[in-house]
Amino acid sequence: MQTDFQTVDQARQSILAQLVAISGTRTVAIRDALDQVLAFDVLSPINVPAQDNSAMDGYAFNSTCLQSGAITALKLVGTAYAGKVFTGQCGAGECVRIMTGAVMPAHCDTVLVQENATVNGVTISFPPGAVKAGDNRRQAGEDLTAGKTALPAGKVLRPADLGLLASLGVAEIAVRRKLRVAFFSTGDELRSLGQTLDEGCVYDSNRYTLFGMLTRLRFIELLDMGVVQDSPEALEQAMLQAIEQADVILTSGGVSVGEADYTKDVMEKLGSVNFWKIAMRPGRPMAFGQVHNKANGNSAFLFGLPGNPVAVMVTFYAFVRDALFKLTNAKALPVPMVSAKLAQSVRKRPGRTEYQRARLVMENGVLTAHLTGAQGSGILRSMSESDGLLVLEHAQGDLEAGDTVQALPFEGLI
Repeated sequence: MQTDFQTVDQARQSILAQLVAISGTRTVAIRDALDQVLAFDVLSPINVPAQDNSAMDGYAFNSTCLQSGAITALKLVGTAYAGKVFTGQCGAGECVRIMTGAVMPAHCDTVLVQENATVNGVTISFPPGAVKAGDNRRQAGEDLTAGKTALPAGKVLRPADLGLLASLGVAEIAVRRKLRVAFFSTGDELRSLGQTLDEGCVYDSNRYTLFGMLTRLRFIELLDMGVVQDSPEALEQAMLQAIEQADVILTSGGVSVGEADYTKDVMEKLGSVNFWKIAMRPGRPMAFGQVHNKANGNSAFLFGLPGNPVAVMVTFYAFVRDALFKLTNAKALPVPMVSAKLAQSVRKRPGRTEYQRARLVMENGVLTAHLTGAQGSGILRSMSESDGLLVLEHAQGDLEAGDTVQALPFEGLI
């Protein structure tokens, strides 16, 4: 059993190094592919755009018609519409009225935007410098060339990706199968919603917080296993049930020093689990490893999160989120961090990473961080009232008002 304190970075790297991505794919319509993980590279079957076309409403002509230092005058010989190719001839001294997206007429390589043209009957004219050779023309394959990678395997598909797939004529796509995640809370003091709240008991909030955070990751299939009581038999039964149905198990509670020893005993009985004390606040105690059903060889990765509500959220974003991306072979972008100026002084002890809850407000053009009051790990209201977490690094000490810190905004994350 591992008991030494680890830094946040050490624990994160240790977790990621032990993960093996799940296998399996499924084919879905692109409307159902949003936020799913692309299973294979998508190669463009066509040039995008397929032909040279106009980027603007205006007049298409051959750039050899441009007059140097003098007004250029051209005869209008037709109109090119998007989706309807102009089949006439456009020769020297001539132009074609063209709409945005319309295929460039043969021998035309330049488009004059309509606002710069003077129209007199069937003649258009414009002064020197109004347009240069090749202006306002999109070239065939400018966006994508046939045979090139349009989207790489592992990409989490966003709205623009669905549009890109549609532009290639792709109606269905192979994505990774959903990662199955089971989660439950542990503790005799916990009550589910709708139950009577006996003296000394509390409602289980962690499952709902975990549900919300996991649901945001749409490549995950959830199994809510409720509240598991503090007994070796109940815990082992819950673990074995989860192993049979899930790739990952998330628990909250029962991993602190001084908690009931059989919680740890059950985890260790079923697999190899490290119990870490991590140099962070909140969220110091955490368990990670792999548990097995020795009867049939099935297994699941296990994250034993702390019981305090804020610590559950902090450890999820510090460790679990990136692990879930890796387990699906997703090429996840790092969690975005922003710089913010402190509105007040903050006490910070060097030697641990601290996550402080704050409101992030734009004041006079500067993003400013205001703490949301008491920072106890059981005060879930402070998370609800905040816009993000201030990430105070391991070696940092006390900070003063006006100091710059890194912040993790919740918008786009939770």
